Amino acid sequence: MNTTEDIFENGKKLPLVEDFYSLQGEGFYTGYAAYFIRVGGCDIGCKWCDTKFSWNPKIHTLTNVDSIIEKSINYPAKTIVVTGGEPTTYNLKYLTDGVRINGVKTHLETSGVYKLTGDWDWICLSPKQHNKPLQEFYEKANEIKVIIEREEDFKWAVSQELLVSKSCLLYLQPEWSMFNRMVPIIVEFIKNNPQWRISLQSHKFMKIP
Repeated sequence: MNTTEDIFENGKKLPLVEDFYSLQGEGFYTGYAAYFIRVGGCDIGCKWCDTKFSWNPKIHTLTNVDSIIEKSINYPAKTIVVTGGEPTTYNLKYLTDGVRINGVKTHLETSGVYKLTGDWDWICLSPKQHNKPLQEFYEKANEIKVIIEREEDFKWAVSQELLVSKSCLLYLQPEWSMFNRMVPIIVEFIKNNPQWRISLQSHKFMKIP
């Protein structure tokens, strides 16, 4: 029986959901242009996930990473954002080596549940209560983004703050369907805990990918 590593040739092929040039909508780099690479496959199962179409890797085209690299390095903004699904399902070193040799910075968006591969200039960790990150992600995360769906989630956010490095940026992001209810509560929390910042899904307001 083939392993995932066998099937995808040690990271030289990935199940590509979509790749596109746009603006980062969330976190520290909100408003910055970047090339986004969304890979298929995720077994975390967040009920409020807005990319459930990416969960099943079998329905997405297995794509040569060389072709992804070739497209991504030709845009004015020299940054890629690898997202999912859960991108750390796969070995990403071939991808990051290929773009970095061309002067492109690498950003990763992950829940941190699988071993980290590849070389990253920026790691955004979005920890999930029902499937917690590996310790190495807490140590390496540049920013942590906790999704706030209900008031009980603030307790989870506080527990995660204690696990990351002191240099890690702290973000709270309202779950989209609960935006109107949770934003005022998040605002008050941050006013009392100013080490945190708010992250909004600005790309949804702008109606861009």
